[in-house]
Amino acid sequence: MTASLGPPRTPVQRRVLYVAIVASFMAFLDGSVVNLALPALGRELGGGLVVQQWVVDAYLLTLGALILVAGSLSDQFGRARVLQWGLAGFTATSVLCGLAWSGEVLIVARGLQGIAGALLVPGSLALIVTVFSGPAQSLAIGQWSAWTSGAIVVAPLVGGLSVDVLSWRVIFFLNVVPALAAWPALKALRVLDHEHTPGSRVDVGGAVLAIIGLGGPVYAVIGHGGRGWGSPQVWLPLAAGMAALAAFLVHEARTVEPMMPLRLFKVRNFGWGNLATSAIYGAMSLGFFVLGLYLQQVAGLSATAAGFALLPSTLLLLVLSSRSGALAGRFGPRWFMTLGPLLCAAGFLLLLGVELPLDYPRQVLPGLLVFGLGLGITVAPLTAAILAAVGTEEAGIGSAVNNAVARIAGLVTISFAGLITGPVITTAGLQRSTVATAALLILGGVMSAVGIRNPAAPAEPPEAGAPSASPGT
Repeated sequence: MTASLGPPRTPVQRRVLYVAIVASFMAFLDGSVVNLALPALGRELGGGLVVQQWVVDAYLLTLGALILVAGSLSDQFGRARVLQWGLAGFTATSVLCGLAWSGEVLIVARGLQGIAGALLVPGSLALIVTVFSGPAQSLAIGQWSAWTSGAIVVAPLVGGLSVDVLSWRVIFFLNVVPALAAWPALKALRVLDHEHTPGSRVDVGGAVLAIIGLGGPVYAVIGHGGRGWGSPQVWLPLAAGMAALAAFLVHEARTVEPMMPLRLFKVRNFGWGNLATSAIYGAMSLGFFVLGLYLQQVAGLSATAAGFALLPSTLLLLVLSSRSGALAGRFGPRWFMTLGPLLCAAGFLLLLGVELPLDYPRQVLPGLLVFGLGLGITVAPLTAAILAAVGTEEAGIGSAVNNAVARIAGLVTISFAGLITGPVITTAGLQRSTVATAALLILGGVMSAVGIRNPAAPAEPPEAGAPSASPGT
């Protein structure tokens, strides 16, 4: 992989980029790799759409809630050290997922896997911010964004091939290979870690409130279909979750060392960038969750064929992200973050023409190509704009907040999938989810246009002999 990571860099920079991409790719891949394995998983373990939703959402729940704690741990104990903890835990829990003998066991194992995955992401991006600067940092973030965001789209191909050739369980056992490959390079990066800050603490209370606040509403939305909104098993978790979310915000505003410093959202590009992130990544998660199920369960494609059908978006993302990241570093991210989501929305609206019998080249491919073009324009500038808004010393927590927002957005939108499509995936349900996905993407583009500001261009030095401006002019 290192041979394809761009222009010449120092050995430490090459090692950091390699480790950051591998670690984050694993965490993001497992957020959606099961999507095309869900039909096979359902046939073997049972449970219907509810179990399928929870297999995805249990991972996103713990990942999204605890990634904030991981950002604090990364800044306190050292980014490479926390990455090592995460990589070891992720490998062990991946094996547990692959060995699961029931839907309930798999859901619990996925939750544990999300905890370990939370340790992988913030430190990865924070390491990049630490060892790269200037245009090189924008290019490195672009390459990191291409690979890690591409994981969301390439995951169905990995899942599909695993299901058709071997078993859905293979998608979890495969994590052992990149973990072993990255471990030596990660171990060598421990020299970059600082000593633990005396007296620093982890925001355990905030973590507990975040898990309850996210888990309660998600449980209610997924479970209402079988019980109805009037059931205590639905409205009690919903009420408890909403109360916990309110308490979380109060706690974070008052605690000395919050896991999500609310003051960061007062920084314009950070606040608006995360709002745009929630809309864009929520849309991506919902759109590909439903489309992946539709291609198999309704259109009749095999898991592998469905995976290849979704591949064009990934290829465009990988080709365009590095270049768009570099251009955004030169011209500013605002209009990249505006145009990109609008193109993504146009791509999903083209999918409204999907009908049976499926004509992939005419009904699906054009939409995915337009979506991939928009995604390649969006991802790297979005990430760079948010990280540039916070200082290097807070890169870990800044990265954690942004990634938490992205995963939580996916968690929420997937929990609403049953409400949008109905209990069974149909063509009409796909069309409704397509419209909802496009609406979220348009919202992300509009928020970027309204809220994001390009950084001021550095002042050019005066010509020789020209008078310099005084502070008062």
